[in-house]
Amino acid sequence: MKHRTLGTLEVGAIGLGCMGMSEFYGKGDDTESTSVIHRALELGVTLLDTSDMYGPHTNEVLVGKAIKGKRDQVVLATKFGIGRGERPQDRFINGKPEYVKACCDASLQRLGVDHIDLYYQHRVDPSTPIEDTIGAMADLVKAGKVRHLGMSEAGIETLRRANKVHQISALQTEYSLWTRDPEDGLIAACRELKIGFVPYSPLGRGFLTGQIKTFEDLAADDYRRHSPRFQGDNFTKNLTLVERVTSLAKQKNCTPGQLALAWVLAQGEDMVPIPGTKKIAYLEENIGAGAITLSAQDLATLDEIAPKGVAAGTRYPEAMMASVDR
Repeated sequence: MKHRTLGTLEVGAIGLGCMGMSEFYGKGDDTESTSVIHRALELGVTLLDTSDMYGPHTNEVLVGKAIKGKRDQVVLATKFGIGRGERPQDRFINGKPEYVKACCDASLQRLGVDHIDLYYQHRVDPSTPIEDTIGAMADLVKAGKVRHLGMSEAGIETLRRANKVHQISALQTEYSLWTRDPEDGLIAACRELKIGFVPYSPLGRGFLTGQIKTFEDLAADDYRRHSPRFQGDNFTKNLTLVERVTSLAKQKNCTPGQLALAWVLAQGEDMVPIPGTKKIAYLEENIGAGAITLSAQDLATLDEIAPKGVAAGTRYPEAMMASVDR
C-alpha cells in the first residue's frame, strides 16, 4: 500500500475505522473483527481508528487485544470528548483539561499500550476554550503519552485557534460523494495549516456500496434507522444517487464502494479515508480502491452525479448536527 502523511505522521493511504465492530451497525463478533484487523495489517493498513465512546469503551479493548504483539505495525488513533450515559441517546461533550487527561489514562489502560499515536478531540466543547483543551492535550505529548494531536468535526476558526497552541496533525470529518461540505473552505484551511485530512464514513455509512437497497436491510439495532438520509423519501432519492454511481463503477470494472473510495483518495495526497467494516471480504474490496485510477473525465462525471448538497436529508439528526463543524 502507498503511504501518505497526516502532518508529519506517515500512514498507509487507507485506514480502518473500527467503530462498527462494537456498536451502531448491528451486532459484531469480536473474533471475526480481530481477524479483520489482522488482515488489514497484512494488506498494509497502518492507521487503526477507535474512540473511548464506541461501545462505550469496548472497542478500545477489542483493538488493544487485536494489536497485542503487533504494536510496531500500527498507527493507533483514539478519541475523547463524548461521554455516554445509561441510555444510548444520553451523551455529553467535555473538553475540560482534567477530563482530557483522565480519558487519556483510561484509554491507554484499555488499549494496553504506553502511548497513543494520534489523539483526537472527538467533538469541540463550546463551554471550554479550545486553547484549554488543546493545552491539556499538548501536556500529554510532553508526558510521552501521546505522539500527535487531532480534532474531529472542528470548524475552521476553532482549528486555527487550536493549531496556534500545538500543531494539529489531522482533522477527522465526514467526507464522501454524498457529504462534500468540507469543500467549503475546511479542506483549504487544513492545507494552509499543514493538517492532514481523515475522511470518516467515506462510503456514505455504507450506502454508497450499493448493498443497502431497502430500509429493512438495516438491522433492528442499526443506528442508521434514525439517520435522516435513510428515512422515507430521502432513502428513495438517495438510492438514485447510488444507482448512478453503480452504473459508472460497472464501466470502470470496480464496485460502487471502490469507486466512492477512489474518488476520496483522488481529492489529494493529504486524504486518508478510514472506511469501517466487520468483514474481511469488504476490507479487501476497500483496499482494492487504492489501485483504481480515475481520469479527469471520470472525476468530472462524478461531479455531475454527486455535486455538493446532492444527498437528501441531513447527515445526523438535528440534535447531533449542533455538535459538528464548530
